[in-house]
Amino acid sequence: MKWENNRQSDQIEDRRSDPGGGLGGLGGGRRVGGRGIGLGTIAVALVAGWIFGINPMTILGVLGGVGGEAPTAQVETTQGPTQAPTDDMGKFVAAVLGGTEDVWGQVFQQAGAAYQKPRLVLFRGATPTACGTGQAAMGPFYCPGDQKVYIDLSFYDTLRRQLGAPGDFAQAYVIAHEVGHHVQNLMGITDQMEQARRRMGEREYNALSVRLELQADCFAGIWAHHNQKSRAILEPGDVEEALNAAAAIGDDALQRKSQGQVVPDSFTHGTSAQRQRWFNTGLQSGSVQSCDTFKAGSV
Repeated sequence: MKWENNRQSDQIEDRRSDPGGGLGGLGGGRRVGGRGIGLGTIAVALVAGWIFGINPMTILGVLGGVGGEAPTAQVETTQGPTQAPTDDMGKFVAAVLGGTEDVWGQVFQQAGAAYQKPRLVLFRGATPTACGTGQAAMGPFYCPGDQKVYIDLSFYDTLRRQLGAPGDFAQAYVIAHEVGHHVQNLMGITDQMEQARRRMGEREYNALSVRLELQADCFAGIWAHHNQKSRAILEPGDVEEALNAAAAIGDDALQRKSQGQVVPDSFTHGTSAQRQRWFNTGLQSGSVQSCDTFKAGSV
């Protein structure tokens, strides 16, 4: 992926110099709903379902035996200072985020609206968020409460070594997907999902969640389409890297790996084939209208 000459975003909030994220002694895990969540449970949460954009406390609450919605930690989050990263990985993230800002800024402008840029928080270990305590082992996520994307860059090692999805474009796809959830938040889709959660059973909501995640995959494809058109960022093998990453984090692939069987009713993100197909839909079309997974007869 050709990213070195891309514009770097000025919306990076770098907390990596504070390994504890201002949380003090976390020990082996944090407590959710009065029950201990250790690192073993968090690792299961990562393998069983990489949480894109939905509060990671939700899946940890389920794994910890907490009924209903997972509790949200009462933490005050403020806008920390933005700064330009000086390391190569930090610069890479800033360049990818800058590309998403350019694409979605133009898309929103064409629709007669103004795009509100999200912050991207780099952290190590754990950090406070408006959605609860963010843990590195949860993987990247978007928090609509503070409109920030959170990434511990050690996840990229997990993506490469444990999930078998190496490559810089696979890493960029991760960021673009999380920004896709921010776009959904700005469009009001996130609020509609929360309203649906209150009136639906688990199976029905899971099916709706799949459509949410597949739309974010499609939005990531839109980013790739327009960045390629304006900056020719793609190199041979890049698209395959993204499709490989999408396949690695499909619900069927993760379930087969973690529990040896596939339970479709419990899917929340979509199968490997679905995730690949919707990313490719956005990549080929570059159109928001083509990404309406909620109106699609089948996904």
